[in-house]
Amino acid sequence: MDLFDYMKEQNLEQEAPLASRIRPSTLEEVVGQEHIIGKDKLLYRAIKADKLGS
Repeated sequence: MDLFDYMKEQNLEQEAPLASRIRPSTLEEVVGQEHIIGKDKLLYRAIKADKLGS
């Protein structure tokens, strides 16, 4: 990655819609749902193992 790629990436992040900028990108960033996606919960393990059904 060179300086121009870095600047382009920074501009895209700043110009993205607010919803895109604040959307959690990891399970650890999801707040208030520990009873569903806590470390030892079924959904957390299924997501991490990439074993989600439809």
